[in-house]
Amino acid sequence: MKLSEREKEILALIVKELSSQEIAKTLKISVRTVDTHRKHIGKKLQTTSLIGLTKYAIQEGMIEGFRYSGKK
Repeated sequence: MKLSEREKEILALIVKELSSQEIAKTLKISVRTVDTHRKHIGKKLQTTSLIGLTKYAIQEGMIEGFRYSGKK
């Protein structure tokens, strides 16, 4: 399942270790909205761990300076 543009934006901030409060302030949305997006991201990617989310972000080329080689 694909992430929406907003979910990708929030995922990028999660991977930078921002809290829901910090993300909400950065994007000028409510904390509740951020938490809802976090739930949807977790369901779509079938993970809520920072490692799982980071792995996905790297694989999708969302993190500058990291390239996924495809090896497990």
